[in-house]
Parts: sequence; structure tokens; C-alpha cells
Amino acid sequence: MFGICNLAVIPLRAETSDRSEQISQVLFGETFEVIEQHLQWRKIKLAYDGYEGWIDQKQFFEITPEQYQQIQNASPEYSYDLVEFIADEKKSLSMIPLGASLAFLSIPEINTSKYTFDGQKISGTQPKSNLLTTAFMYLNVPYLWGGKTPYGIDCSGFTQMVYQLNGYQLLRDASQQATQGEALSFIEESEPGDLAFFDNADGNIIHVGIMMEHNYIIHAHGKVRVDRLDHLGIFNVDTQRHTHRLRVIKRII
Repeated sequence: MFGICNLAVIPLRAETSDRSEQISQVLFGETFEVIEQHLQWRKIKLAYDGYEGWIDQKQFFEITPEQYQQIQNASPEYSYDLVEFIADEKKSLSMIPLGASLAFLSIPEINTSKYTFDGQKISGTQPKSNLLTTAFMYLNVPYLWGGKTPYGIDCSGFTQMVYQLNGYQLLRDASQQATQGEALSFIEESEPGDLAFFDNADGNIIHVGIMMEHNYIIHAHGKVRVDRLDHLGIFNVDTQRHTHRLRVIKRII
């Protein structure tokens, strides 16, 4: 079984309960394979990054394997404003967030609600310099564990969405993203758009942010914010103390 998210955003949970931890989110237009069923719950594997979790069966639209493949073959296209609207054939409006997938709208047998979209879009591979332009669209968005939208976002959801909107693929979690790209030897080698990773006392990668010029970093910590970065880690400009210990800087593109 295959499905597509036809709501603005739905929680992807660790277990089969509304009280279970939200480990990520599924945005409008995202597709997935259903790999397990339990009562009202469906365990899914997202097409984009292979991430797995549980969603409520009432919160998606089933599509055929052929329709699923059609969407995978289509050129990715995303909503590119903090909040936009789609209209169905009855002119009823629904909100969709920055990063909602729009590729299926041009496939009539999937777009059975006849959604139309007249807002800002982004598609294709953008220059690396556009990563920070996109990142600043999320500035001051509140931190939310498992979040991927302007309503709330976590550190790796932030970096993944920024890269995704510009045509580059990152895995979902910070520890997974740290396996991608080429490690740099010094902070001074970094370019705007490179990723900085941070670990805990056990050596596990627990945080990620996007490098800016002049040793600044934009990252999700309490909210999406800008702080200083030195050889020790992130120096919070408000509290005047270090908050995260630098492990490695990676160049993805």
C-alpha cells in the first residue's frame, strides 16, 4: 500500500498512540509506503529520506503503486512561503506550510480534489548561496521536537528542509546527516551553507546548524536563531556562554 499526505502536516510517531513521541512530521504532498498495520495505525516509510514511523489511517490518502511511481518520477516542486493556501474545486481553502510538495497537483488521477495553487514555488537545484536565504525564512520559528514547519522545527528538520527546498538531499536526523559530505579540518575552511555538528559527553551527535560568514551559525535551539561559533562550539549571544560542543564541520555541496 502507498499513500500521500493530503493535510497540511501530520505527526509521525514512534509508537501506535496519539500520546507517543513525535519523531518527525509528514508535510502536504509527501508520499510514502505503508509497511505495517496495527488497528487504526499505519507504519510508513517516507519516499524522500526513508524515515519510518506511525501515522493515523485517517490522515492520508491511499494511492496505487503506479501513482506513487508517477510522483517519484515527477520533478520536485515546493511551496516557498511561510504559509500558503491551496483551493479545491469548491474554492475551499486549506493552509499548507513552507516546503509542502506540489508535484502531484499536475497529475489528475491523483489530484482528485482538483487542488489549485497560485502561491510562491521553488524547484530545481539552487546555488549554494541560496541556502542562507532559505534558512532566514525560518528565523525565530519555535523549536519543536520532530518539527519540520514554520509552526515548529527541530535542528535537523531545519537543516533538512533548507537543503530540500534548494534541491539537495539530507537524511532526517543530525546523526544521520553527519555521515554525509566531506569533513573540514578547520572552521576557517568553512563556507556559508556548510553544516556544523555537535556532540554530547558520550560522543553522540545531537545537534546541527548551518554555517554563515564570519564564524556565525544559524540553528534551531529554543527557536531558529543566529549565534557565534568558535573552536569550542556555539557561543550563545544572549546568555554569553557555550551551549553546544563542536564535533565536525561537513561540506555537503
